[in-house]
Amino acid sequence: MNATYSLEQWLNTPNISETATEGEGPRGALPLTAEMLTDWASGDLFGWTQNAGMGWDPQKMLGPQFLLLSTQGGIRGEDGKPIALGYHTGHWEVGLLMRAAAEWLSSHGGVPFAGFVSDPCDGRSQGTVGMFDSLPYRNDAAIVFRRLIRSLPTRKGVLGVATCDKGLPAMMLALAGAANLPSVVVPGGVTLPAREAEDLGKVQTIGARFSHGVMTLEDAATAGCRACGSPGGGCQFLGTAATSQVIAEALGMTIPHAALAPSGQPIWLDIARNSASALWDQVAKKTSLRDVLTEDSFWNAIAVHAACGGSTNLLLHVPAIAFAAGLERPSLAMWTEANKRVKRFVDVLPNGPKYHPTVRLFMAGGVPEIMWHLRELGIARCDAKTVTGHTWHEILDAWEKSDRRRAAREALRARDGVDPDEVIIPPSRALQMGLTSTICFPTGNICPEGSVIKSTAIDPTVIDADGIYRKTGPARVFTSEKEAVAAAKGKHPQPLQKGDIAVLIGCGPMGTGMEETYQLTSALKHLEYGKHVAVITDARFSGVSTGACIGHAGPEALAGGPIGKLRDGDILEIVIDRESLHATIHFIGCDGQTFDPARGAEILASRTIHPGLAPDPRLPDDSRLWAALQKVSGGTWGGCVYDVDRIIQTLEAGEKALSSTP
Repeated sequence: MNATYSLEQWLNTPNISETATEGEGPRGALPLTAEMLTDWASGDLFGWTQNAGMGWDPQKMLGPQFLLLSTQGGIRGEDGKPIALGYHTGHWEVGLLMRAAAEWLSSHGGVPFAGFVSDPCDGRSQGTVGMFDSLPYRNDAAIVFRRLIRSLPTRKGVLGVATCDKGLPAMMLALAGAANLPSVVVPGGVTLPAREAEDLGKVQTIGARFSHGVMTLEDAATAGCRACGSPGGGCQFLGTAATSQVIAEALGMTIPHAALAPSGQPIWLDIARNSASALWDQVAKKTSLRDVLTEDSFWNAIAVHAACGGSTNLLLHVPAIAFAAGLERPSLAMWTEANKRVKRFVDVLPNGPKYHPTVRLFMAGGVPEIMWHLRELGIARCDAKTVTGHTWHEILDAWEKSDRRRAAREALRARDGVDPDEVIIPPSRALQMGLTSTICFPTGNICPEGSVIKSTAIDPTVIDADGIYRKTGPARVFTSEKEAVAAAKGKHPQPLQKGDIAVLIGCGPMGTGMEETYQLTSALKHLEYGKHVAVITDARFSGVSTGACIGHAGPEALAGGPIGKLRDGDILEIVIDRESLHATIHFIGCDGQTFDPARGAEILASRTIHPGLAPDPRLPDDSRLWAALQKVSGGTWGGCVYDVDRIIQTLEAGEKALSSTP
């Protein structure tokens, strides 16, 4: 790049003489009263001065004040073209939602304020050091959102607009932590699928497919360019972004039929305006999120997650939202019970059998349609309220025969030639088709604290006739995702082979900030032998990951977990019963001998840690601090939260121990 800055030219710029050194100031007068001047805090009075300075009509300052928060990123021109790019499509257009909501509030006499905390893209940071900040970002953003809420003490209610993997969970955490306030979440919607193009999940595998000769350079370049059918919205698959939108609605934090709307479409803007209306009504009725977030609402969220086959990352976010709201965190027993009672009946990417994009789930009826089926099954707890003030019973009674439901489903038939009941499948038919429960929690001598697998995403051709996935094979132990991906791509001295069990260690919170490992799982998905390789890791997975991928293995390797003591060639046994949800992972052999799991546990206990195991030296101090704080607050199974009382207790105990040391 050539130099463009000239010191000499800069210092000889003549137009500095045109610079104004004073201004006119707003005309008119603030609508103050003697009581205001006597009783209000100086900050409240100064706020009005600032409002006038920004150009707000002084005579319109008496209305109720509302705070609009979002994850907006990038700079869009008036024509929608980029002046500065955002990190991802998911925050590129949400400013339009903010504007629609603000205009509604203003037209009804409200005074809207807006604040922004942009979010990163997990897809953009896959395989890079940016992933080390991904999960810790969620906690940081939630803190900043809450600080922004508290920093406008005159706000009557908060509307939060967010779309993607960490920004939307952060927004839900923030609003749940301010549950005494009227609040509404506005999901940022989804990107349209592009005609005759790959979806945003598959297109992330072009490198692996090219490396194995599965696609040409020209095809890879074309696929990589064409995947987005619209400039805004979250990815077209039910990954963490889309699952978070669905969960927000199931919790009652959004208005009905808000999740997964196509970004930029008129119906998408209508959701913003109606969300502002619901927020206004909350203020008028003196209700808040505290009336919405209950044990029943979290049960509904987990049941909807099971019905959809949602991302396993929500195991980190749902407990954190409950904790922020001051509620007991949903236990693994609750997740297991919901998944035993609810077999998946939604067909949407990355889960088949037909792999519909997320916009079709919206058009087929979205969360209200799913909740309607769950109510028919006697599973949904429909006395739970939503931010509209209505219970789910009231919403579903109106939904079934509504014009909105009819029009959406008819449009899906007419425009895409898709029967809505092939996207949200009647549960009895889904059962006949062999769709199974979404997630289960394997335990064993490798992961005594547990692990998680989206069992519904295991390739059905490797499932035994009795519905059980069984695999026994040699461990291939990797201490970095980069090394594991190289082995998957055949760029390693010992490439992965059919029958191997890839064990990726040192990638939990203490090692890499608990990175996603989609590079590895996506490579295996699109390689011929991939379905015959299982993955076990203390890291986490992208919501679009599929296959026999077992994550969140606890304790993590760097915390002394036995997974960190495995060696190449160790014989591992995986059993996943997708019907009963009983699942185990055990170390059962080495050095030519096999033994029972109890003996395997003894051997692992006597071993030293893997010689290559160490925190990634590139792990930022910010993420190291996050890892330490969440560890003493319940760890990954507690949602990676900050339990302030527990942290203070631990610090005080540490200080006491240090002071007593001679």
